[in-house]
Amino acid sequence: MQHASITLRFDPTLRPLLAPRNRTDLLHVNHDPAASLSHVVESLGVPLTEIGELRINGTTASPSQHPQPGDLIEVLTVPKPQPVPFSPIRFILDVHLGTLARRLRLLGVDTVYYTHRDDPALVQQANEEQRILLTRDRGILYRKNLRAGGHIYASNPDEQLFEVLDRYAPPLAPWTRCLTCNGPLAQVDKDNIADQLPAGTRATYDTFVQCTECRQIYWPGAHHARLTQIIEAAQKRVAAI
Repeated sequence: MQHASITLRFDPTLRPLLAPRNRTDLLHVNHDPAASLSHVVESLGVPLTEIGELRINGTTASPSQHPQPGDLIEVLTVPKPQPVPFSPIRFILDVHLGTLARRLRLLGVDTVYYTHRDDPALVQQANEEQRILLTRDRGILYRKNLRAGGHIYASNPDEQLFEVLDRYAPPLAPWTRCLTCNGPLAQVDKDNIADQLPAGTRATYDTFVQCTECRQIYWPGAHHARLTQIIEAAQKRVAAI
C-alpha cells in the first residue's frame, strides 16, 4: 500500500542538521494527519530556533498548521541579522563554547558561560535575563519554553564567532569586559596594583585595567597583537552587514 506523502525543501544552510540520507533538494516523507509543521520539521532534526519562515505551496504558514498530502513545504533559514525579542543583545553559552565566550567578551558583548550547568538551568537563566542561548547541542533548542536560542554549526572558534556576528550583528565595545567572568573593566592606577604584578610586568608596562567584579588585572602583553587581530576582523565583519 502506498502512503500519502508531503514534500519538504530545506534551505541549503539548514541541511547539515538533517540526517545524511535526507540532505536532498526535495525530501519526501509520509504524511501524518496529526503532525503539525513544527513537529514534522523538528522530527527531521531542525529546531524551530533555526527557522525563519515556513511556506506551504508558496504561502507563509504557521508552525502549528497541519500540512495535507501532496503539499510542498519550504523551510527557510533565519533572516540575517536576526531580530530578537529583547534588547540589548546578550548571550548565554553552554559548556562546549568556552573559547567563543571569551572572544565575545573580548568584543565587549555581554556573555555568560558555565562549565557545569544543566539544560533546564541554562534555559531558565536565558529567559530570566533575556539572553540568547547559544549551543552546539540541538537537544536544548527543542525546549518549548526557551524564548531565544541559536545553534552554532562550526567547530572552529573563528568560524563560530563569525556565525554569531553574521546572525545577530551585536554592538561591539572591545576591551570593556573581563575575559574570565564577563564583568566590566575599568582603568586602574599602576601604583594601586603594583604589589599584585609580576616583577617583569611592573618593569615593562604602565597601562592596566581591572575587572570591577573578579578583580582580574589586564595589560597589553604577549597576546595583545593576536587579540587585536580578532577585534579588527570582527569589526570589519559587522560593518559589512
